[in-house]
Amino acid sequence: MLGGGGLVAANVYATASESGQTQAGQVLASGAATIDCPDVGSQLTAVPDEAKAEVDKELALLDKQIAEAYQRLQQSTQAIQQDGAFAENSIMNPLKEKRAATIERIAIAVDRVGDRPQGLEPFAACILRASGNQGEQGGDGQNGDQGGEDQQQDGDNQDNQGQDGQNQGEGQDNGQGQGDEQGDQQGGNGGQGGNGPVAADFVDIKSVQPNVQSARKQGNASRGTFSTACGVNANGLFNSDNVIVAPGVTNGAHHFHDYVGNQDNNAFASDQDLANGDTSCENKGDKSSYFWPVIRLQNGAEEQDAGSPGGGIEGNAGEIVTPKQVTMTFVGNPQSKVTEMPKLLRIITGDAKAFVNGNANANASWSCTGFEDRQLKDKYPLCPQGSDVVRTFKFQSCWDGNNIDSANHRTHVAFADANGVCGNGFKAIPQLVQRIVYDIDAPSLNDGGRTTPLFAVDSFPEQLHKPVTDHGDFINVFDEDLMGEMVDCINGGRKCDAADGAGDGDGGGAGEEPGNSPSPTPENPPGGNNGDDDPADNGNGNGNGGENTPSPTPTATAPSGGNNQDEEPADNGAENTEKPSTDSTQAPDPADGEDKGNGEAVPKTDSSPSAVQSDEAAATGGDDDLGGAVPGPEPSSASVLEPQATSGGLADTGTQLWPAAAGALLLLAGFVLLRRINSRQT
Repeated sequence: MLGGGGLVAANVYATASESGQTQAGQVLASGAATIDCPDVGSQLTAVPDEAKAEVDKELALLDKQIAEAYQRLQQSTQAIQQDGAFAENSIMNPLKEKRAATIERIAIAVDRVGDRPQGLEPFAACILRASGNQGEQGGDGQNGDQGGEDQQQDGDNQDNQGQDGQNQGEGQDNGQGQGDEQGDQQGGNGGQGGNGPVAADFVDIKSVQPNVQSARKQGNASRGTFSTACGVNANGLFNSDNVIVAPGVTNGAHHFHDYVGNQDNNAFASDQDLANGDTSCENKGDKSSYFWPVIRLQNGAEEQDAGSPGGGIEGNAGEIVTPKQVTMTFVGNPQSKVTEMPKLLRIITGDAKAFVNGNANANASWSCTGFEDRQLKDKYPLCPQGSDVVRTFKFQSCWDGNNIDSANHRTHVAFADANGVCGNGFKAIPQLVQRIVYDIDAPSLNDGGRTTPLFAVDSFPEQLHKPVTDHGDFINVFDEDLMGEMVDCINGGRKCDAADGAGDGDGGGAGEEPGNSPSPTPENPPGGNNGDDDPADNGNGNGNGGENTPSPTPTATAPSGGNNQDEEPADNGAENTEKPSTDSTQAPDPADGEDKGNGEAVPKTDSSPSAVQSDEAAATGGDDDLGGAVPGPEPSSASVLEPQATSGGLADTGTQLWPAAAGALLLLAGFVLLRRINSRQT
């Protein structure tokens, strides 16, 4: 069975057979075609444990075969121009034969220890399809009409945008009709690596209508939040492996990943390796592995993998951008209490092959700080000046109660329904909401990114760096005691931070009651009301992952644009905090990770972390121990002035001098009385 993208894609050969070397030939010759193969792995819902290792290796080989065929397609422009049947005879037919042999080995491996899987043979055949990246040189003027073809079914985020692969609203007109110019620079297919992105992959976030929805919390909801800070991968831990999908296979992902948390994650990491590994998390009880595809600027820079598989060889080129801020928050269920995640639970959210597979498993969410009530699935955002790019991953939050993984890495976990209910007897578990912020300027579409470079997420080469392919991976390696603290915190309706127990492995910490922020923060929702309990629900909330982001206004300490009609502002780890009052003496919260306070829209206040001390620091006479993190915007100067009557000033002085003053008055009165007596006697 082909995915949604494959069903609606035009087979290039069909057109070629009708009109010879015409439009189809031009598309192939321009390099603006990609290879669409059925996803065999998604069909294998049950594989015996004894066959799993062999099956995983064969599935990884299928991915390698597609990548190699796509590379040959890109390199065969001249041959295709000379022979319209070259692609079919020399690329697609050999690919089918290789896939058929690999699929047969998968069936044999399973058959040895269980029931032979049926119906896999038709999955060997692949098709060539127009990529949508050909622009005007393809003869159809599409210039990346991916949004009007296989992505238009993504109605939950695109209905109100009026894009459909056309001019895409404000700021996009200059990106249309530039195919020839972009083609001259980038081989007609966009991007430094020649396989995307293109101008049509971007949309001005201001042209997108608010589209965030979430379930109302019911009486038995688990309303607390638990955050863990694990840095931004500033140490540069990368590889193109994927220990979940392709264990034991080097370059199993065919694209680079950022890693935070567990520092021993590669293709060959065993469960014991992960349990014994170091961690970048503040609380050493969290050795979980969090990883996602890197973002690159298409600026001609050569990274460490420029000539390597997974990198430049497969079209993943350009400067890797280190996130400005990464926030990971675990939230509750709107219907019920949550249960503990099992150790080594694996969850993948999103689909790295969604461009050809369709949107069934796609879960990308792209936005900009200050506009996070507007989420995009199949477009990259063009953010206004002072606003940063935001990726949000909201993971599955229902677990089957038995398995830490499944053959297709999906069926053991699921998303709750629209009301927050876990079906099929699944149990509600804490939901990981991951928010990653990047300081990236909006690219210049009118010149193909020459002035300000395009940016793109790493991808399998045939997926053309489409934003819909974004995805995230998580392996739970929380200490069991810390996981217990997390569940107690969430079920108890508190706001907790793993860093409260940093270094001792027990984490948790006494959180605050939801809605009562302990300090002023910048994480308020962008303009307009959100009449929802949980702004992060559905993977698309305002400030998913624990932070509601302000719109770019001159006052960084004030919430922007209206109230959030939230009965539990702390839900989802995102407190909608009031602007600090002028008599407040409380210090801002430290960051939940590296560089917190810098991932928000500018203008930002020019404040010093040392200008305001916490209550604890003031009591000890020392500075705040912020762990290297930068606090959010400070209160105004009036909010840090202490009233004299309570700070050891005149009031204290008066309490010490009044006995002496009273004695002096008595002495004076005695002296006057004595003089009067003496005068009468004389």
